[in-house]
Amino acid sequence: MNDKKIAESVIQAVGGKENIQSLAHCATRLRIMVKDKEKVDQAQVEDIEKVKGAFYNSGQFQIIFGTGTVNKIYNEITTLGIEGSSKSEVKSVSAKQGNAFQRAIRVFGDVFVPIIPVLVATGLFMGLRGVVMNDQILSWMGMTAKDIPQNFILFTQILTDTAFAFLPALVAWSAFKVFGGSPVLGIVLGLMLVNPALPNAYQVGDGSVEAIKFFNFIPIVGYQGSVLPAFFVGLIGAKFEQALRKRIPDAIDLIVTPFLVLLVMVTLGLFVIGPVFHSIETIILSGTEWVLALPFGIAGLLIGFFQQIIVVTGVHHIFNFMEIQLLEKFHYNAFNPIISAAMTAQAAAAVAVGLKTKKAKLKALAIPSAFSALLGITEPAIFGVNLRYFKPFICGLIGGAVGGFFAAIFQLKASGMAITVLPGILLFLKDIGQLPFYILVLVISFVTAFVLTWFFGYSDKLAEEIKEA
Repeated sequence: MNDKKIAESVIQAVGGKENIQSLAHCATRLRIMVKDKEKVDQAQVEDIEKVKGAFYNSGQFQIIFGTGTVNKIYNEITTLGIEGSSKSEVKSVSAKQGNAFQRAIRVFGDVFVPIIPVLVATGLFMGLRGVVMNDQILSWMGMTAKDIPQNFILFTQILTDTAFAFLPALVAWSAFKVFGGSPVLGIVLGLMLVNPALPNAYQVGDGSVEAIKFFNFIPIVGYQGSVLPAFFVGLIGAKFEQALRKRIPDAIDLIVTPFLVLLVMVTLGLFVIGPVFHSIETIILSGTEWVLALPFGIAGLLIGFFQQIIVVTGVHHIFNFMEIQLLEKFHYNAFNPIISAAMTAQAAAAVAVGLKTKKAKLKALAIPSAFSALLGITEPAIFGVNLRYFKPFICGLIGGAVGGFFAAIFQLKASGMAITVLPGILLFLKDIGQLPFYILVLVISFVTAFVLTWFFGYSDKLAEEIKEA
C-alpha cells in the first residue's frame, strides 16, 4: 500500500473528511481533532499498513507512524483536501479537553518542553566534566586535580552552571511565549528575578548572606534555579500585557505597555509571587525528597511501576518539574534511572511479543517500537503493542518496578534529565562508578519484563481472543 492509499484509509477510518476538525503532526504522530469520537474506528486505524498504534490523548486522536513516515502521510492527507493546522492551533482546540488537572499539566508541559534541550546539554556537560575531573582517569594520564588549569575549570563552570543560574529567565520567556505575551519581556523579567543586586538564593540558603527585609517582614532574595515564581510571573505578565494592549492607544503602546508590564510584574514577582510560590516550591521539593528517601527501595518500586501508567494518562510532564528542582538543588536526578528502568521494561515486553508472534505485521511493529523505547520514546511500544494486548503492558510495569527497586537500592543519580535508557548512559559519566550499576538496572528490568511476557503475557491465541472480544 502506497502513502496515498494509507492517507485515504486513515481519512475513512476516522469518519471521513467531514469528521476532521483539525490536523497536525509531531515527530512521530499524526494528531487529529475529530468532531465525533463515535465515528472513529480505532481498530480499523490500527490495521492500516505502517500504523504502529493509535490512541486518544489530550483530546486528540493520535496515530503513530514513526519519524519520516508521519511527514509523508500528513502531506498526502493535505493533498486530499484536508487543510493542515499548526500544532499550536491543535493545542488551542485540545486545551478545552480533559479535566482541570490534565489541562494544568499540559500547560506545564508546553512551558517546560522548549527549555529541556538546554537542560539536557547541561547534564551532558556535567557528565563530561565528571569524566575529565575523575581522579582515576587523571591518574591514567599521570595527572591530579591540581594539574588542571583554573581557566579550564572556569570554562567548565560556565557550561554547567549558566542554565540553572538563569533558569527563571528561560521559564519566564517560555511562559510569555505560551500564554501570548512578548517573549522578550519574559526574558527581562526572568533576569530581574536573578539580578546580581539581589541576595543570591544559594548564599541565603547556606546562611552566608541574609535576605533583604522590606517593611521588616517581606523577605526579598534572588530566585536562582527557581521555577514556579518565574512560571507565574510569565503567566500573569502575559495576560496583563494582553489586557494593556487592548486598552492603550497604538500611538503610545510601544512605550507604555512594556513600561507597565515590567514595573508591575517585577514588583509582584519580588513582593508577592516570588515569596508565595517559592514557599510552595519548597514544599513540593520536600515531598519529592521524602518519596525518594523511602527505605528498602520502596520509592523505586512505586515510581518504576506507575511511571508508564502516568505516561498513558498524558500527565507525565509533572516529572519534568520535579527533575528540574532536584537538579537545581542537588545537581543530580534520582528520578532518571528509575524512569529508564520503566522504559526498558516496556521495550523488553515489546521484544518478547515480537519474537514470539508468528504474525508478520505485529513482528514488524514490535521490534522497531522496542528499539524506539530503548532510545527513550515508549509510546509506539505501549500503544502499538503492549497496551493493545494488555498483559505485556502489565509485565512491563512489573519489570519497571523491579528495575526501579534496584535503582533505588543502588542510589543511582543521573547528572541531567530528559535522555533515558541507552542515551541516558551519558548522564552517569560524572560518577563513572555508578555506570555499571545503571547498566545492571537496565538488564534486570529487561530480563524481568521479557521473561514474564514470554511465559505469561502473550500468545497469538490470546491475541485472537482479545481481538474477537
